[in-house]
Amino acid sequence: MKCGHSFVGNKDNKQWIWVAIDVSTFINCRSVYWQNRSSGRSRIMGFSCDLFQSQCAVSYTDFWSAYGTVFPQKRHKAVGKETGLTNYIEKFNNTMRQRISRLVRKTLSFSKKLSNHIGAIWYFIHEYNASLSMN
Repeated sequence: MKCGHSFVGNKDNKQWIWVAIDVSTFINCRSVYWQNRSSGRSRIMGFSCDLFQSQCAVSYTDFWSAYGTVFPQKRHKAVGKETGLTNYIEKFNNTMRQRISRLVRKTLSFSKKLSNHIGAIWYFIHEYNASLSMN
């Protein structure tokens, strides 16, 4: 599980994107969460999660403190980069930043509407997963 941020409307309206990968099948992005931090509380928007329905699913993240507030303690393990357990999600986030201009750090492009922002990211994810299944 990994989190990144982008903007919708203006630079003050940060939208946090939480992405998960099923490492048993390596199908990327089984779930994406949208979180708006401007309200002052953690509110997850656009919830779509089939990855964590299993009782045995475990989330491996880095040591960022926000992850501990999102996941149940039994299903969350904070690990260092040297373990290699976060490599796949780091690669996917890098690929997203390279291919979706609105996710580039210090970019001048951003979505005017949240629905357009979500649509652009879901379109990329669909195309990315389709290209993986062709290989």
